[in-house]
Formats: sequence, structure tokens, C-alpha cells
Amino acid sequence: MNIQPLLDALDVQEDAARSLTDDLRTRIEELQARLREAETHVEHLAITRKTVTALADRIPTQAASPDLPEHPDYPHILAVFNEATGPLRARDVCEALDHELLPKNIENTRAKLKRLVKLNILTEDDAGSFARKQ
Repeated sequence: MNIQPLLDALDVQEDAARSLTDDLRTRIEELQARLREAETHVEHLAITRKTVTALADRIPTQAASPDLPEHPDYPHILAVFNEATGPLRARDVCEALDHELLPKNIENTRAKLKRLVKLNILTEDDAGSFARKQ
């Protein structure tokens, strides 16, 4: 009986199995390296959280600013004023917020700006000209 073809088939399967184990071993090593990096990152974040929490008590609190009204435009309006280099009109704010420049939108924005003036967050220097309070 000739067993050479059987031995050749076994060699082919053994080579394939070795190749697979080598590939899997390489992938495991890569995953272990990524796991170590992720664990290190988690440790660094925990240290950062601990440091920030410890320092939070040392930071002087600023004077409490009045609560903004519930409408989502108010934080965006303040962001526009934080980036502005000078006073803005309601039309400028509408444009910065990507609202259509329709009279109703401009008037709604003007009303919000007037409300921020009443809350002592903005000032109205000239009629219709608003600026961030210094």
C-alpha cells in the first residue's frame, strides 16, 4: 500500500494549520498591545479626573450669572457675542445663527437680545446695538 499521497495531504494540512496558528498568534499579540494602550489611557483618564476633582475646590467661583432662559438660541447667541469684536445688531445675530433674514426672525432675535439686556448679560449701547457686558 502506498501511503505517500496520504502523507503529502497531511503535510499540506499541517502547513495550513501552522500558518493559521502563526497568524492567530500575531493577531493576539497585536490585540494585547492595543489592550495595554487602552488600559493605559483609562488609567490616565482616571488620574486626570482625580486631579481635576482635587483642584476644583481651589478654583475661585465667579459671580453667579443669571440663569439663561430655556430657549436653545440663548447659548448660541452668547457664543456669537463671545466671538464678536464689537457691538452687533439683531440682524447680525440672525445671520450668525443661520436664521433666515425675515422680519419675524429678526424681531424674535431682537426680543431675545432685549431679554439678555434685562438679565444684565448684554448691554444696548445705541438703539438696536448690543454688546457683551464687560
